[in-house]
Formats: sequence, structure tokens, C-alpha cells
Amino acid sequence: MEIYSKNNKKRVRAFPLILLLLVLLITLLLIDSNFRIVTTEYEPYYSNLPEAFDGFRIVVLADIHDTEFGRDNKRLISRVNDASPDIIVIAGDILNAYANRRPVEEQLERVETLIIDLTLIAPVYFINGNHEISILIGGPEALESVLGEHGVRVLKDEYVILGADDSNILLIGIDAIRGWRKKQLDLVSGLRETDRSTILIVLEHSNDSLQVYGEIGVDLILCGHAHGGIIRLPFTDGLIGQNRDFLPIYTSGVYTIGDTKMLVSRGLGTTATMPRLLNNPQIAVAVLRSEKNIEKW
Repeated sequence: MEIYSKNNKKRVRAFPLILLLLVLLITLLLIDSNFRIVTTEYEPYYSNLPEAFDGFRIVVLADIHDTEFGRDNKRLISRVNDASPDIIVIAGDILNAYANRRPVEEQLERVETLIIDLTLIAPVYFINGNHEISILIGGPEALESVLGEHGVRVLKDEYVILGADDSNILLIGIDAIRGWRKKQLDLVSGLRETDRSTILIVLEHSNDSLQVYGEIGVDLILCGHAHGGIIRLPFTDGLIGQNRDFLPIYTSGVYTIGDTKMLVSRGLGTTATMPRLLNNPQIAVAVLRSEKNIEKW
């Protein structure tokens, strides 16, 4: 015969309250993980960085996926403005190509509103991601038209020279739509062979190019695509990859091979069926530093 004590009764009564508090905690954690934007600064150092670019700030926005942060993205705009960028780069997947997406026309309206505000902060550069590839009708061409109309430079396997006080660095934009890897690698390696001293920065959507660009001698790769591994737990590099692989690598932060560094943004939106967890939407900021001034900082 089982005898219930007063302590047992208290435990039984407390269980629903504990369960309710747990559900509330998880709900608040999911809301925070998916809607509170964080800004993370990374400071890659270079021995060959021109003095004029010491402290040059590059805001990296990736994988927006038609997500909106506040009305007309005002929260996102405010955080970008607070980061005081010299330039803003968008590393692809500003659109959402999944079946549950909003019509492309409506997505483009949201993009236009966002871009108008971003270009008031700093020059904006854009490359296509795999979602722009997937929207075959009314996608890439219409997007490029909207971006170009408002002064965004769309880089399609080409580079721009960023100049400051008679010093230069090169920003190379790799277009995911072209998909001809050899041609793209030839472009980057050709620029490296022509000039061994100028800083080369590659803007690419995919996060799988550290090894190959390391062999070429690229200085910095800026990319996204990994969504931070969707779920991040302590001591992990994200739990789920974009190919639904477990414990992927290269999902967030700076990775290094030789003298080549790759900054992977966790991105802002998501297209996964599961929400982000402990993986807040992120604005990544690359602050270029000269090794000559390392003690200064």
C-alpha cells in the first residue's frame, strides 16, 4: 500500500507550475534567438594593410531570406547604422525561394525599402546566393534592377577597387548564379598573381572555400550560407548544416588557413523548418587592422 505524504502532495502540485515555467522559458528563448539582432566585431590583422585602411569597417549582412526586423526593417537599419560601416556587403540570399515564400514581387518591395535605407548609411555591394539562383522567373534580373536603381553595386564575378588616401584594396564578388567554378578561381588567382601585395577580399555566399582560396593567397573571405548551424550549443560549431549534416564546420566566426582568413556570418533569417536556437540573427563586422599598429589596439 502506497502512502502519500504532505511532501509528495506538494511535489505533485508543483509539477504543473514547473512545466509551465519551463515552457515559458523555452518560448522566450526561441523568441530571443530568432528576433534579437546581435552585432559581432572581428578584427583580422594584416602586415600588408595600408595605413589608410587601418580600422576600415565592413558590415556583412547574409541570409536575410525576406525576414523583417521591425516595421520596414527599422531595427536592422538602426543596428547597421550603429556599426558605423565604411561599406556594407550583402553575401547573398536576400530572397526566400522556398515553397512557402511570399510572391517575388512582394519580396522585392521589402528589399527596395531596406536598400534605400542601407545606401544612406554607406556604399552597398551585393552578390547572389543559392536562393537567388532558385527563383528562376522574376528573381535575379528583377532583383538586380531594384538594387542597381538605388546605387547598389552588384558584383558578378568581378572586382572593385576600394581606395583611401592613394591606397587600395580589392573586393572581389563571386556570383553564385554563374556557377562556373574554374572561371571564378581563375579570376581570383589572376588578380593575386598580378599583385602580390594588395589585400584581396573575396565576397562569396558559400562557406566552403577556405582551402581553395587559402592556396591562392586570398587575404579575407566574407560569406554566410551556414545560418550559424541553426542550433548552437556550448562547445559546438552549430548542430545542423545546410545539407542537413550533423555538426558541420565553418558556421560562425573567423577560420584561418595559413594567411587566409574566412569570416562566416551566422546570417539574419532562416528557411529551416526548425527555428534558430541560441543563435541570434547576426550582423558581422570585419574591422581591418594593421599589424604595425597591433599595440595601439
